[in-house]
Amino acid sequence: MKGLIIKQPWIDYILDGKKIWEIRGSKTNIRGKIELIQSGSGLIVGTCEIVDCIELSLSDYQNNITKHNIKNVFTMPYKKTYAWVISNACRYDSPRKYKHPNGAIIWVNL
Repeated sequence: MKGLIIKQPWIDYILDGKKIWEIRGSKTNIRGKIELIQSGSGLIVGTCEIVDCIELSLSDYQNNITKHNIKNVFTMPYKKTYAWVISNACRYDSPRKYKHPNGAIIWVNL
């Protein structure tokens, strides 16, 4: 299983159903169920599914604030910007610890 590292407050927005696009500067071919790791906490806090990956234009980015929950979008955050489309997010009742490998900044093999 793969674990995706996400910072606060974005991980809470995903787990609370307020964010279905995770904005990244690279595309992903990973699909299906993954676990969600809260950055800097050493904890796996939930799960979700990645169902698609869409390259965004500035217009796409600006017109879909309800999907990514980022306010005041005037420019693209990356040279190429992608929305990793998320569904079925679920927060674990009891987060669990994991061992963070050196150098992992986006994905962790769990």
